[in-house]
Amino acid sequence: MVTKFHEFPDGAALAEGLADTVASALEAAITERGAATIAVSGGSTPKQFFRALSGKTIDWSKVTITLVDERFVPADNPRSNHLLVSENLLQGPAAKARFLPLYQNSADAEEAARAVTQKVAALGAPFDVVILGMGNDGHTASFFPAGNHLAAALAADTPRGVITMEAEGAGETRLTLTFSSLQDARLLVLHIEGQAKKATLEKALAAGDENEMPVRAVFRRASTPVDVYWAP
Repeated sequence: MVTKFHEFPDGAALAEGLADTVASALEAAITERGAATIAVSGGSTPKQFFRALSGKTIDWSKVTITLVDERFVPADNPRSNHLLVSENLLQGPAAKARFLPLYQNSADAEEAARAVTQKVAALGAPFDVVILGMGNDGHTASFFPAGNHLAAALAADTPRGVITMEAEGAGETRLTLTFSSLQDARLLVLHIEGQAKKATLEKALAAGDENEMPVRAVFRRASTPVDVYWAP
């Protein structure tokens, strides 16, 4: 369920508006519980948002940042979401935050998923903030249509944690938080830009199969309503 559609004139305005909202949510979590957690997504869309958020003057030493999903590649790989976050979010005031990567130096992705699931569990649940993206194919996180573990990733009874995903067009094996890990975040945001993504959103909100467009699972079954942030 979409609780509100937030429209901005351009990506810069969206980045600032979303950064203000997220910073307020993190501050509230720190005030109420002494610490805050946020899971962010990769891709090119969030760069401006990361830079805007990194400059917010909150107590970043009490914030843990992790990823919604990641490719099974080391942190210095140009396709790594870890590298994206390091270069754009873990800067300025936000450099004081703790970062929990999903990639682990393990023998394989399955072993890495098991190892990082334990680390994510130690953060507690639910996340204070989750920022999702969306592909033009209707995937979010690494919930890809026809992904080899898509059913498990989307199942409500799959435990919180990280699982692997492989899919045609996804490139490297992915590590992704499960639907159960994301769906009850205190602030659940879908951050998208461009007319093509708006058209994808409209299709996803219409009738259809979750396996065809996995982002539908978030709209239909997440316990926290989704705030959509969009700019042309």
